[in-house]
Amino acid sequence: MLAPKRYLITAALPYANGLKHIGHLAGAYLPADIYVRYLRSQKRDVVFVCGSDEHGTAIPIQAMKENTTPQAIIDKYHGIIKSNFEDMGISFDIYHRTSSPLHHETSREFFTVLNNAGELETKETEQYFDESAKTFLADRYIKGTCPNCGFPGAYGDQCEKCGTALSPDELINPVSTLSGQPPVKRKTTHWYLPLNRHEAFLRQWIIGDHSQDWRANVVGQCKSWIDGGLQPRAVTRDLDWGIKVPLESAAGKVLYVWFDAPIGYISATKQWATDSGKNWEPYWQDKDTKLVHFIGKDNIVFHCIIFPVMLKLHGYILPDNVPSNEFLNLEGDKMSTSRNWKLDMQDYIDDFVKKENGGAPLVDALRYYLTQIAPETKDSEFTWKGFQDAVNNELVAIFGNFVNRAFVLMHKLTSGKVPPLHQDLLDDKDQGLIADIQLAKNRIESLLEAYKFREAQFEVIDLARKGNKYMQEKEPWIKAKKLADGAATADEQQKAQQEIDNTLHICLQLCANLAIFMNPFLPNTAKKMIYLMKVVDKMLEWENGGKIKLLSVGYSLRAPELLFRKIEDMEIQEQIDKLKNNSVPAPGETAEAAVPAGEPAKEVSNPVKQEIVFDDFAKIDLRVGTIISAEKVEKADKLLKLSVDLGFETRTIVSGIALHFKPEEITGKQVVVVVNLAPRKMRGIESNGMILMAEDGNGKLHFVRPETVINAGAGVS
Repeated sequence: MLAPKRYLITAALPYANGLKHIGHLAGAYLPADIYVRYLRSQKRDVVFVCGSDEHGTAIPIQAMKENTTPQAIIDKYHGIIKSNFEDMGISFDIYHRTSSPLHHETSREFFTVLNNAGELETKETEQYFDESAKTFLADRYIKGTCPNCGFPGAYGDQCEKCGTALSPDELINPVSTLSGQPPVKRKTTHWYLPLNRHEAFLRQWIIGDHSQDWRANVVGQCKSWIDGGLQPRAVTRDLDWGIKVPLESAAGKVLYVWFDAPIGYISATKQWATDSGKNWEPYWQDKDTKLVHFIGKDNIVFHCIIFPVMLKLHGYILPDNVPSNEFLNLEGDKMSTSRNWKLDMQDYIDDFVKKENGGAPLVDALRYYLTQIAPETKDSEFTWKGFQDAVNNELVAIFGNFVNRAFVLMHKLTSGKVPPLHQDLLDDKDQGLIADIQLAKNRIESLLEAYKFREAQFEVIDLARKGNKYMQEKEPWIKAKKLADGAATADEQQKAQQEIDNTLHICLQLCANLAIFMNPFLPNTAKKMIYLMKVVDKMLEWENGGKIKLLSVGYSLRAPELLFRKIEDMEIQEQIDKLKNNSVPAPGETAEAAVPAGEPAKEVSNPVKQEIVFDDFAKIDLRVGTIISAEKVEKADKLLKLSVDLGFETRTIVSGIALHFKPEEITGKQVVVVVNLAPRKMRGIESNGMILMAEDGNGKLHFVRPETVINAGAGVS
């Protein structure tokens, strides 16, 4: 299959109403950046666009909170968000804004084309009106009592206590947040996009054409919407803040933010083209362009149902793929701006990157961990201990350790130069690592093309792990010691030196390949590596991956420098304390409930955890599994690596039960498994699930399992 002529990559436009946290970064922007950097390394024609979403009710609401104007809010947060993305290495070709005149012009033109073609329809409805403020009220400007939980401060679109999605009509005793007075119903006319006309097209395009190559969560959510029957959706609203509807009959109305925001991708492309002396039209109109939207799960409907209909009606290309990530949780709970249970990009930059001279490695440290735990198919969780483990046990102990050892030994044993490769002395271990390097390129490339960034990054770190194992087995320092003893004959000395040469030559060529393969994920690290190797950026081009002659024989390389530093326990504890101390109760919540990891009220040996509701429990997917094999994890006294048959698939699960069970004792036993737990690396092994265990009064573990043997994969409820 021929590659497209060009690529247009978009990442969801963030609201310019506040700081953005690492959940946003992990959801749309980091995976998009990895993909774009990979495409650039292949010398593809690619444009990466994004920008601030600066309309909608969220902006004037934030302005009221900060006692300022909507314009001041978007100017403030646009600058901060843009700077945060730059600090985290997100390499947009343009970061635009929807308040720009070009975007207003583009959005009005889009509306006009659809309206003139008869693709929009008008409808008169009744909406809430504030007689004191003399304005129609958006949903967020209405408060009342939640009909679901009785919370008196629910908004017209959602109750922030129980999370129920609402409409203003459902609120009990609604009042305007502008005046505090009960609103009245008044008639108003709006323009609608009749999505119901396009159900057949959407069903064929999404479920028929893309059910195999799009992520299951994306197709599933779209299918649910289509099966439920699509309804006309308003494209205008009564609001002062936004893009004015370009019709004389629409005075006081603006384009709904959901309509104008995705058009921001088009206006951003136009601005990039103007700035670069290019033509924007092929990127949106030529079928040889591959359009990919990177988004979070809350944007699936807008990017897979609504915006494609708009694009089709305007004659633009449709997205080839919409890789959507699930949500990233934090230390045992959902991230929440209202409860301040979050880690903003700005906080990480202030606490880690800017506090350290040359903070680029800590940018890459976060990029690495967020990719390792990326919520690609299900919600995952950021923990500070997990971050520390990923940096210390993988970036430092595996990747950085291998590169540093290779450079140290080169300077010690081959005079700081790339030694020659003696083909006649290559043994099976040499040939094996060379083959691993060559095979890694295709594996990593295939995973990146399939938007499996977590697995692709694992392949890179695994290649470094193989390099460490190879170096340990070859032991060039032992051979060098024997040479120094002077007991060997001249022929033995020559052979020993040639074997040292081969080992370090292959290790240095592996370092060069690791820089190429890791570049999309950790660009600062790759840049540091080519500096140490004294080569130019061109070496990082993807076509060089898998080659074993990247560094010339006899070429002098710089002295080794550590690529990463360890994250100390004190730093981790400071962040955990900061998170807990700064959290605040949500509306209607007690102060104790604001901290998910709070201490129990009294000392008990096995305290009952915080109360949950049935919906929380229903999220846990418990299945019966059969252990088909078990083995001890190398250099880990407490860990067993289990292969567990779940009926529908076999999974690897790492479990801390080695002190209680021998591998041969548990093979064939049935267990209960949490199957939808986010994957986690343990000693370099990705564990995909958790075995349920019970602990008796003596500290002995026991399996939780069915009384009789049943089919693997059976649900537990």
